[in-house]
Amino acid sequence: MGDPSTPPGIDPQVKERAKTKVKPPPMYRVVLVNDDYTPREFVVYILVSVFRKDHSEARRIMITAHQGGRSLVGVYTYDVASSRVDRARRQATEAGYPLMLYTEEA
Repeated sequence: MGDPSTPPGIDPQVKERAKTKVKPPPMYRVVLVNDDYTPREFVVYILVSVFRKDHSEARRIMITAHQGGRSLVGVYTYDVASSRVDRARRQATEAGYPLMLYTEEA
């Protein structure tokens, strides 16, 4: 017979796995700041090519920043947000524009 402390139908050799809850990573907002020097079409190009926005959404983001001073580009994990902001800034600098973007914790 089996161990008297083990309920019937339970194999004492099988161990239960503890369930580990994984906390989702913190998210970061990418914000576009309006400036008077970066052409609107270049901003749209960056939003489409770097942030993968469709053309109409990119124009909406650009116009919102133009009219209100800043606009939310998107919410991403830290690694994605920082790498896309770095890439966008690098492309803007290479093109001679002072495109301004920043990240903040969501």
